Amino acid sequence: MNTNIDLHQLVECVGDAIIVADADEKIVLWNPAATRIFGYSQEEALGQRLDLIVPERQRQRHSEGYEKSMETGTTRYGSSLLKVPALHKDGQTLSIAFSVGMLFDENHRASGVVAIIRDETERFAEERALKKRISDLENLSK
Repeated sequence: MNTNIDLHQLVECVGDAIIVADADEKIVLWNPAATRIFGYSQEEALGQRLDLIVPERQRQRHSEGYEKSMETGTTRYGSSLLKVPALHKDGQTLSIAFSVGMLFDENHRASGVVAIIRDETERFAEERALKKRISDLENLSK
């Protein structure tokens, strides 16, 4: 069994977005799936702050949480799957689900985060529509 894995190829071929941001929230890795989901090319995204994809109303809370994670070296989300709104390049709001992991330098100080992101916009819309139908049917039967 060959255990040599080409990590570059892995990052390039997966269907979920992989985004890495440094301690200052600047994007340092943006894979093709991130381009497909968010609309920004790798060239447009690299070096930009994560605000690029964080909706305006969530930016302050996001930045405060990010800063605290860099200070403490921990994230309160651990291996939880987070479900939040995000922004597409065209201004459209997306519903995304993602997990986040902390990255550390050789001195064990937090140096950034990696996020694995899936676009759940269509599935969330279908779920909302089904819940509304159930609610409407329950109201009819009263």
